[in-house]
Amino acid sequence: MLSREKVLEHLIICLGELFEVPPAKVVLDARLYEDLDIDSIDAVDLVVQLQQLTRRRFKPEEFRSVRTVSDVVDRVCELAGEPAPR
Repeated sequence: MLSREKVLEHLIICLGELFEVPPAKVVLDARLYEDLDIDSIDAVDLVVQLQQLTRRRFKPEEFRSVRTVSDVVDRVCELAGEPAPR
């Protein structure tokens, strides 16, 4: 079972390793583009890393509407078959 906490933990590691984002900046309300300097090319690389966590293939367009770290976590949980809490 893939929890929100596990997805967030993986996301913190990926953002640090791929884009040198300090872990303290990766908070749920952080905006990917404005706060973390993630551009659209970086976002595709991030999706590839998230696929490894879930062992499922995602289409980049499934992440087109995400804007925050929380959005990413929710979308990964949703696509992995885990309901995102509201």
